[in-house]
Amino acid sequence: MMAHYLALKQQYPDCLLFYRMGDFYEMFFDDAVQAARALDITLTKRGKHAGDDIPMAGVPVHAAEGYLSRLIRAGFRVAVCEQMEDPSEAKKRGPKSPVKRDVVRVVTPGTITEDGLLDARRANFLTALCDGGGQLALAAVDMTSGSFQVGLLGETAKSGLAEAAAAALFRLDPAEILLPERLLKAERLFEVFGEWKARLAPLPGPRFDPGNARKRLESVFEVGTLEGFGHFSLAEIAAAGALVDYLDLTQRGKLPRLDAPVRLESSAVMAIDASTARSLELVRTQNGERKGSLLSVVDRTITPGGARLLNARLVAPLTDRGAISARLDSVSFFHTHSDLRAKLREALNRAPDLERPLTRLTLGRGGPRDLAAIRDGLRAAETLRERLLADQSRPLSAELAAAVADLRPDTGLIDRLDRALKPDLPMLARDGDFIAPDYAPELDYQRSLRDDARRHIAGLQARYVTETGVNSLKVKHNNVLGYFVEVTAAQADKLSAPFIHRQTLAGAARFTTVDLADLDAKVSKAGDTALALEQKLFEDLVGEVLARAEPIAATARALAVLDVSAALADLAADRAYARPSLTDGIDFHIDGGRHPVVEALLPGGASGFIANDCDLGTSRLWLLTGPNMAGKSTFLRQNALICLLAQIGSFVPARAATLGIVDRLFSRVGAADDLARGRSTFMVEMVETAAILNQAGPRALVILDEIGRGTATFDGLSIAWAAVEHLHEVSRCRCLFATHYHELTKLAARLPALSCHSMRVKEWQGDVVFLHEVQTGAADRSYGIHVAKLAGLPKPVLRRAEQVLKLLESGDSSTALSRLADDLPLFAALKAAPEPAEEAEEPPALHPALAALADIDPDALTPREALEALYRLKGLTV
Repeated sequence: MMAHYLALKQQYPDCLLFYRMGDFYEMFFDDAVQAARALDITLTKRGKHAGDDIPMAGVPVHAAEGYLSRLIRAGFRVAVCEQMEDPSEAKKRGPKSPVKRDVVRVVTPGTITEDGLLDARRANFLTALCDGGGQLALAAVDMTSGSFQVGLLGETAKSGLAEAAAAALFRLDPAEILLPERLLKAERLFEVFGEWKARLAPLPGPRFDPGNARKRLESVFEVGTLEGFGHFSLAEIAAAGALVDYLDLTQRGKLPRLDAPVRLESSAVMAIDASTARSLELVRTQNGERKGSLLSVVDRTITPGGARLLNARLVAPLTDRGAISARLDSVSFFHTHSDLRAKLREALNRAPDLERPLTRLTLGRGGPRDLAAIRDGLRAAETLRERLLADQSRPLSAELAAAVADLRPDTGLIDRLDRALKPDLPMLARDGDFIAPDYAPELDYQRSLRDDARRHIAGLQARYVTETGVNSLKVKHNNVLGYFVEVTAAQADKLSAPFIHRQTLAGAARFTTVDLADLDAKVSKAGDTALALEQKLFEDLVGEVLARAEPIAATARALAVLDVSAALADLAADRAYARPSLTDGIDFHIDGGRHPVVEALLPGGASGFIANDCDLGTSRLWLLTGPNMAGKSTFLRQNALICLLAQIGSFVPARAATLGIVDRLFSRVGAADDLARGRSTFMVEMVETAAILNQAGPRALVILDEIGRGTATFDGLSIAWAAVEHLHEVSRCRCLFATHYHELTKLAARLPALSCHSMRVKEWQGDVVFLHEVQTGAADRSYGIHVAKLAGLPKPVLRRAEQVLKLLESGDSSTALSRLADDLPLFAALKAAPEPAEEAEEPPALHPALAALADIDPDALTPREALEALYRLKGLTV
């Protein structure tokens, strides 16, 4: 057995080998050591190898899924080796013949299918990067749904390649990234690979051979040429072929159902780089949590498939106005017909996931519950179709009509699955007892034999108790003896013929009889026959499902579209969102815009949020000044999020919005360092700003907050000044630029497309009130000291800051800075006396306050005397 284990391990050197031994998956040698550490399980030893003990660790088969999940999250790959025959078959070949075993799958982050290992509301992409013909391509497969995407990222010799790769990987958030080993040496992609290092899976170059890849793809999709799917470059074919090859390798020849590859044009979706996505917190907050992100607020989907579709749309907004309008029409339909929306969402609530159960059945890993999910999903689709087509006076949008056309529930299949399956189902088919009565007469007959035999055994036990007078006599069963009679050791002498002794234990004795042996054979045979029949019926049902795999997959996609459309309509109705108007120009007018996440967290919702207008149509560059805490960052982000929501086909949090299509979205808001790559906060800010200035074009939307604040004042002002000029004159994009450099407002006099705006602040009885409203014009001050007061800075520090600020504002700043210490009398007086000069000079007279302070003994003062002394000192310092 160990020789066989080592031979298998040699085939899968980069995997932990789960080696099936009865009810456990065992691991040996270094695998055992690593698994014991990662899973916190016992490390033991068994046998010898080369004179040393063999480390050993194992996990129960019935709990393996939980352990697999932990290992995958820890970055391991696991090869699962199963017993391919019954141990009794091995014994027929000899008493020491090993049971036949083989690896049935390799579990990697991008190839898992079990619900317990996956997030039901997120896709699980396996991606491949490949260079060839001077181009870099990416292919992506979600094997749990069959989605297959291919696209070019750019030419390897041109700039912007790393940014395109980073944006594509962010959009997909792949669990695993395949790439040829040679690509790891591409300097231009070092930073991208560094960010995704934990998910990289380098493979030998021949795995990406385009010739073999083309043949592989043609074989999988059973076509003579790939041209029917579109024109693919050599790099795209190589990446797609490598994915299929990897799936074949890890699934041991059992490929999942795959959609035909779809070529994605980069211009079809809004480009969003990784830093922008983090800044806007689209699907996760900057702490990595879903709660508090835009997705968490707008996601009202009911089905797992709908949730995955909404997530995919949110990270890839469209740039085609016609396609966006089609989505908006669907949302409008459900927004208008609230009664139908409620009925549809009620039906969706009974629709389980269809895609992932279908994949598991395709791979031979499905169980009775997956068949039930297919049945219930198709039944829900049937209900939805009837409701959407019931009232012809309410015409469906084009997108909804197409979705209804794809709702093709096979009533015959639904009926068969309904008749075949019991209400309560086991997880695995091998557990049996899942086929409903009256579905298969032969199965019912074998079950009756089995169950009747069990009743006979109960009768035999009662008869034996009466005949022997041993009330503790029990008829029991195990896999070695079958059925047997057991009594305590003290009662063993009371059993004579027809009882035949079989086994003596420390506290019990076991017997059999001819009648019991006959019943044992009958029960075992009937039980085994019934289980075998159920397995056969299960395979027949799976075959029925797989014969309709494509229509079922289309139904799953249609359910997701209906779910997303109805969910966005429900959100719009509840939060008073408005349908945006989209144009092909550079319009950007938002009337009463709100931040979708902030307003959702407020107790009063939309009523508690101060709405603001934004019009970048004529003045395409807004310079926004005003204090911190007044809402500048919120205003910047909300306009970017409104634009993004509009282009995924959602209503937006505003009274009205007219927006020209945005092709690239950039956000530089907030401060963060990147110490792992040796970057300070300011360096990160400059890298992100450089990416914006180098890539933003006339159709881009840019939001920038506090550019240049991480360095010296004049340096920062100079950088911010030059950046504003570049955005106005070169990029010519729509831009919101927030700053504390009030000097920048002077640019409005010579930059015609720049306008100044500020956050309204009101001073009342020496305090400052932030109104969170945007107004035309520049702010006169930043109120930074007031914000410092709110933060709890000590009062002496605040008073000193006010004195310094007044002095700085009184004249030339450079002169003021050199005079600060001397021009503030109290602090100057409290400075230490200067060192005496080399020549004897008259020592300077002490300040009266210091002289009086020197004469005071604090320990000798009563509280009243201390207070009087303090008043005297105060009088001397005035």
